Amino acid sequence: MHRATRLLLPLIWIVACGPLLAQMPFYTDNADVTDQGTLHFEIYNELDGLQSAQYPDLRQNTTNFKVNYGLPHNLELDFDIPYLAINRASGSQDSSGNGDADMGIKWNFSKAPRPRWIPALSASFYMEFPTGDETQGLGSGLADYWLNTILQEPFSDKTRLVFNFGYLFAGNTSTGVLGIQTTRGHVYTGGLSMQHDFTSRLTLGAELYGGVADKNGLGKNQLQALAGGAYAINNRMSFTFAALGGAHIASPKIGCQFGYEVDFPLRHAPDPPQSALNQTSSTSSNRRSP
Repeated sequence: MHRATRLLLPLIWIVACGPLLAQMPFYTDNADVTDQGTLHFEIYNELDGLQSAQYPDLRQNTTNFKVNYGLPHNLELDFDIPYLAINRASGSQDSSGNGDADMGIKWNFSKAPRPRWIPALSASFYMEFPTGDETQGLGSGLADYWLNTILQEPFSDKTRLVFNFGYLFAGNTSTGVLGIQTTRGHVYTGGLSMQHDFTSRLTLGAELYGGVADKNGLGKNQLQALAGGAYAINNRMSFTFAALGGAHIASPKIGCQFGYEVDFPLRHAPDPPQSALNQTSSTSSNRRSP
């Protein structure tokens, strides 16, 4: 494990103690935002076996660090940066290092009222900067500009459907060797997830996520499925887990993911949530490139 990860995990365990809602491990973003005045931190590690078409690249290990901060008027600021390790076949050099960092803002402009026959609606805009080393396959070498729209339909207090539709104006959606790697044209992304709270601590769900370039031959189409969930360790901290796999060169052939999330209220926070992924109150967002 990367040295920074070994140092941060004990710190998270020590300070975690109050309400946390989680978006991980899903790639499909939810409609809610981090509570105003709350600093939300998350870290996950994903190990992926790559498609045979990626040879000599065999595996990619992604450790992602993300921070969200809740602003007034249902706004949220986001920042994240991955640390990547790419394993290649014998005769090809492995690579590791920071990937491309991104910053964004998210607005939850319509909450789901009660009775819940109207969905919650949000939108987010992100810019990704070419901070990763392109020569080692750690970064795209491009500046990305990406708009995502979110619709969240709560069927009950325990079950919800989340739909995303995104449009990449420029750049690409790659993280290391995964994702659509077009250098011109545009990319459409989409996701659909169903999540259910089985207990006050355990939430499980499944999703489909993918993307396609607007011109054939510009990039790499992607389609992947994920099943996973979250377990609330206490009122501020959750443990997340998932198994995933996909088709097309831009998706992992098979993979697994584990993560932690914790809230640090910098002012008075609302009452604790009802479950690890309960979307009925504010939570953090999680934009990750497909």
